[in-house]
Amino acid sequence: MGKNIQAIRGMNDILPDETPRWQFLEETIYQLLARYGYSEIRMPIVEKTELFKRSIGAVTDIVEKEMYTFEDRNGDSLTLRPEGTAGCVRAAIQNGLLHNQTQKLWYKGPMFRHERPQKGRYRQFQQVGVEVFGLTGPDVDAELILMTARLWKELGLADAVKLQVNSLGSSEARAAYRERLVVYLEQNINALDEDSRRRLESNPLRILDSKNPDMAEVIAAAPKLTEHLDEESRIHFDELLAILDQVGIEYEINPCLVRGLDYYGKTVFEWVTDRLGAQGTVCAGGRFDGLVEQLGGKPTPAVGYAMGIERLVALLDEVEVSLDRYRPHAYLVVAAGVEARMALGISERLRSAVGALRLEMHCGGGSFKSQFKKADKSGARLALVVGEEEAANGTITVKFLREDAEQKTLALDEIEEFLSKDTVEHP
Repeated sequence: MGKNIQAIRGMNDILPDETPRWQFLEETIYQLLARYGYSEIRMPIVEKTELFKRSIGAVTDIVEKEMYTFEDRNGDSLTLRPEGTAGCVRAAIQNGLLHNQTQKLWYKGPMFRHERPQKGRYRQFQQVGVEVFGLTGPDVDAELILMTARLWKELGLADAVKLQVNSLGSSEARAAYRERLVVYLEQNINALDEDSRRRLESNPLRILDSKNPDMAEVIAAAPKLTEHLDEESRIHFDELLAILDQVGIEYEINPCLVRGLDYYGKTVFEWVTDRLGAQGTVCAGGRFDGLVEQLGGKPTPAVGYAMGIERLVALLDEVEVSLDRYRPHAYLVVAAGVEARMALGISERLRSAVGALRLEMHCGGGSFKSQFKKADKSGARLALVVGEEEAANGTITVKFLREDAEQKTLALDEIEEFLSKDTVEHP
């Protein structure tokens, strides 16, 4: 017998007892996006490597260390997408979605980064991303933040997350600030760790986002980007904060919030939690007004965010979530002497008569005791029993599995009405 083949490290299976929580989270997100008027777009998981080098930045950790890149048979360099924004921009340009149009888009699916696997950080991870194209004002920035705030309330996570905001200003303002920051960091070079010294030349703003506690003091004393904003960015940021104040969204201005991707400018934000250890960011985004032009399109303002599904699922473990809608309403128990074709006919008749019915039928035989064990394990509220007597009389016995109620035997017509009114409409 050959050795068992294991999953790739950091690329995990999501098992049946876990998927209802995922389904609840994803359905809540998708319904909320529809209520806000956002449309789904689906992109390939493999793109040309150049797309990510041009968008994310060739000297970022993602491009330098983390991308899954390979050559195909034609010699083209391809990469499993490490994030979704670049692919969404590429698709919007290629398919003419940005010609004098405003677009509000969302996407979902796996992303890939070769990182050290740990809780909340995987090599294949799931994201939902939202991108808006064609709008310049802080009102749409605020809408994205308000949308996510509403999501946390509907998921029961409002008390588990906090909002951090910052402005990165224009590219010109950042360039001037970068020069001042580098001077300061060079004066404190002995306080920097190895990663930060490497970033000093390539991406010094990322040093501000270091999680190394030994560098907290030197980072806290660094010049603040918010004190070096251009006038347009300052007005934009002040208006955004005024909107958040007016609608009652609590936030913290974090001058060290810079995000890890080169394409961000002006507004950046993160929703963070202290309940997942070091991996505390569950949703993050901001403005990327220059990216469309950078990737070959006409200048187009843009803003968006992405949320990590694994981290949100982990947070949901801490709150009470009803998952009854992902379990069967009823489980059909069939006596050994009843022909399978009769039982299948009954199950199909019930499904046709009661359209929303979630009915699991027992297959493969077995004793009543073993079948009732499976019925109970399924989470069903009812066991519908077809024994030899019921099969002869055209009836079904209803046994309640989750409540103290007396079982009843009903004709098929009666069971259809019972299931419609008592189980599906009022589970």
